[in-house]
Amino acid sequence: MKAVISSLLFQQPSIYNCKMGKAHECNSDARGKKNEFSLVRVKTTWKSKLGKKINKNEAECVSPAKIYENITERGSSWTVVSPITFTYKVTETHGLLDPSNDTLLFGHITDPQQLQEIKKSNKLIRRFLVIDQEVFNIYGPKLTEYLKVNNVVYKILALPTNEESKSMETALKILDDVNNFALDRRTEPIIAIGGGVCLDIVGLAASLYRRRTPYIRVPTTLLSYIDASVGAKTGVNFANCKNKLGAYIPPAAALLDLSFIATIPRRHISNGLAEMLKMALMKHQGLFELLEEHGCMLLDTKFQTDSTLYGHSNTDAASQTTRIAITTMLEELAPNLWEDDLNRLVDFGHLISPALEMKVLPSLLHGEAVNIDMSYMVYVSCESGLLTEEEKQRIISCMVGLELPVWNEEFTMELIQKSLQDRLKHSGGLVRMPLPVGLGQAEIFNNTSFDTLHRAYIKWCEELSVSSDSTCDV
Repeated sequence: MKAVISSLLFQQPSIYNCKMGKAHECNSDARGKKNEFSLVRVKTTWKSKLGKKINKNEAECVSPAKIYENITERGSSWTVVSPITFTYKVTETHGLLDPSNDTLLFGHITDPQQLQEIKKSNKLIRRFLVIDQEVFNIYGPKLTEYLKVNNVVYKILALPTNEESKSMETALKILDDVNNFALDRRTEPIIAIGGGVCLDIVGLAASLYRRRTPYIRVPTTLLSYIDASVGAKTGVNFANCKNKLGAYIPPAAALLDLSFIATIPRRHISNGLAEMLKMALMKHQGLFELLEEHGCMLLDTKFQTDSTLYGHSNTDAASQTTRIAITTMLEELAPNLWEDDLNRLVDFGHLISPALEMKVLPSLLHGEAVNIDMSYMVYVSCESGLLTEEEKQRIISCMVGLELPVWNEEFTMELIQKSLQDRLKHSGGLVRMPLPVGLGQAEIFNNTSFDTLHRAYIKWCEELSVSSDSTCDV
C-alpha cells in the first residue's frame, strides 16, 4: 500500500538581467525598440515568432519560454524567460523492500501510461544504488534479494556517510562508479538509501552527472524522513563549512517507509524529533502538543505502529506527527524551492547550529545542534517579549522530554556574533532571524539588538547550563 502525500509542480523562471515582473520592461533605456518573441517548434526546429498571437496551425508546439529583444543605438540585448518545471513525489509506503512492492523501482513515475509501457516492455531494469554502510549492514541481504527477485541489473555502492565524509571526494567516488555502470541519465535514476548526509551527497553527485541525472531518496533516519527527503537541497561540506557546495535539484521521488526507523538508535530518534519540533514551533501548535504529550512514547516505540504497549494511541501519534511535519515542511519549501525569498521559517535553529556542529564534530548530531540553537532562540524570543515565561518553560520542558540537549558550552557569545555576521553576508545584508511569537506561530526579525541577545544568553546559561561550575563566555 502506498499513499502519495504530495505531487508538486515547481516553476522557476530563469531570467537574466531582470528581476520579477515583465522582462521587456527591465531595461532602463526606454528609447530602444522592444520586441517580444514566442518560440514555436516546426518539425525538428524551433523558430521565434514576433508577437504574442500564434497561429496554432503553424506550430506543433509552443514553448512557454519567451525571448525579449531590446535594440538601442548601442546594440542589442536579449532577455530570456524560461520556466523550468520540476515534478517530484513524496510517497509513504509500507514494506518498501518487499519484492512484491514495486515502489522502489517505479514509484518515481508520474505518468500512468508511461508506467504501463515500461512494465510491458522487455527492457531490463537497471539501477545504481548508493547506501550508507551501516544501513547496508542491516538491510543489504534484503535489498539484494529484492533486486534479484525483480530481475534488476544493479550495482550497490555501500559507503560510510557522515559529516566527516560529506565531501566532494565522496561525491566524485560515487560519480566514478556511476560512470563505470554506464547509467542512462533519463530513465535509470540513482537511488540513495540512508540518512540525510547520504541523501545530500548522492543528490549533488546526480546533479553533476551529465548536468542532471534523476535520483530517488529513501530516508532511513527520522531526521531525513521529515526533513532532507522532502526538499530540493543537495550538498557537501567545504572549507570547514557545512553544505557550502551544493545545488537545488529535487529528487524524482522521495520514498518513505517508517519501518526503517525501527533499527536506528534511540538517540537518532531524538535527533529527528528536533526537526519535527522546529516545524511545530514555527507553524503548528497541534504538532507541538502532540510532541509534548506523546514524545516519550514515540521514543520508546521508534514510531512503529505494531506496538502492543501503547496500542492505537501510538499508531495515531506516529502517523499524525510525521504527516503534519512533512506537510508543514512542504508548505514552506514548495513556493520557495530555490530560496529566492531568504525569509525562511525553516531556518529556525539553523543560524548558529551549523558553526556549532562543525566546531564540535562528531560529538553533536545535526538535530542536537539545531535544538541547542532553538533553545537559545526561545530565550531571545522571551527577552524580546514575543513569548511568555510560561510558553518558554513549556518549550524547554518539551525539548528535555524529547531527550534533546538544550545547552552546550561551545555555544558562546563569540560564536553567536560570528555566525550572525556571516549570515548578514549571505542573506542580503539582513539577519532574517525566525523567532516564535507564540506556540506554533513565528515571524522573521531583523532588528534584534545585541543587548537582547546578550541578556538572553546570560539567562540561558544561568538556567540551562549542564553543571553548576560551568562558566559562560560573556
